[in-house]
Formats: sequence, structure tokens, C-alpha cells
Amino acid sequence: MGDSLGSVLYNYKSTREVSLDTMIEHSKSVRMGIKKSLMVVDMPHNTYRNSKEALKNAKKIMSKTKCDAVKLEGGKKISQTVRTLVKNNIPVMGHLGLLPQSDQNFKFKGKKISEKNKILKEAKLLETAGAFSIVLECVETLLAKIVTKKIDIPTIGIGSSNNCDGQILVFDDLIGLNPIEVRFVKKYSNIRKVMTKAVSNYSKDVRKKVFPKKKHSYN
Repeated sequence: MGDSLGSVLYNYKSTREVSLDTMIEHSKSVRMGIKKSLMVVDMPHNTYRNSKEALKNAKKIMSKTKCDAVKLEGGKKISQTVRTLVKNNIPVMGHLGLLPQSDQNFKFKGKKISEKNKILKEAKLLETAGAFSIVLECVETLLAKIVTKKIDIPTIGIGSSNNCDGQILVFDDLIGLNPIEVRFVKKYSNIRKVMTKAVSNYSKDVRKKVFPKKKHSYN
């Protein structure tokens, strides 16, 4: 359950505007529809600035949404927080590479040697801290391959090549609902076009008085 809902559903400029309560309410709805999938909820921006705050908010998320785990962005800065959550029986998924909650420039990571070394080091740190999996967002292809081989927990890629153990995309992006053009997104449908056409046809029928017909009415 991603905080990308801020941009997708609320038209926020960034995920930093998403609140804890918003994440919880949406996640409760998602929980009702899940039968067997692993449900991971993003902890919103400024809800895990220290271990005490993170534990309090993570417990609230877990109890109210009945999710299976929470996800935090960052590496060294949150490693102790990850340890604290895991110690308190809260499963944690990490997130490295492009960090939407804090990065100002949305560019892929790992081109520079310093970035490569930092991401690899922090992946190992998160694994040691107890994270059960790590999302790699917009990480350079070879680096994604190296990270995936160097750690023993699964990597989930988004814009990080097919060298990761698994993949994820924002649902509205993959079905073609959002009119965005991002290199790592493949649109498997054009739902936006289908919806636009449907609404247009409905509007025409109403204006021409051909809807509703007798079969759509009660006598």
C-alpha cells in the first residue's frame, strides 16, 4: 500500500503530503480485499524520524490495518529504527535508490561510484538490521544485479531492471490510467482512453435523450 496514492488519488505534488491517517484509512480498505497477498504499508513522511516515533506509528498502522509489514525509506539513517521495529515484532521492508519522500531530483541512482558504494553498503545495513526485503527504485541496472546477489533477502525492483528478485509498479500506471510518460513504466492497457470514451458516450446519450431507455426505468 504505497504513499504514491498521494499523487495518484489526491493530485498532491509529492508523497510528503500524505498523512498517517490517510494511509491507514486506505489500507483498511485494501485489507478487506486481500485474500492471500502480502500486505505492506508505507510509513508516510515524518512518521519515523526517530525510533520512538516510528514504533508508536508502526504499531498504530499494524493494529488498525492488520497489514503484514511496514516499509520505510532510507539506509543508514533508519537502520537503528529498523532494528527497533523488528525487535518489537514488526516486519520491515526497506527502500533504497530513489527516495520519493526525501529526494528533490527524481533521477536514477548508481551512476556515480559514490552512489554505488552507498546503496550497496546500506542494503547490507538494512539486511543486518532485520529487514526482510528491500525495494530498489530507479537503481542502475548493474548495481541492482550486484545488490541482489550480495544480500540474502529479496529485492523488489521499480525502474531497476529485471535483475531484482521481484517487480512492482503503481497500479494506475500499469493500467494506463495516469497520463504520465516515465521510462520504467510499461502500460499494459489504456484504461484512461476507455474511461474517457465511456463518459463521452454517456454524455451524448443523455443529451440526445436516448438514455435512460424504458428498460432502464421502473414502471
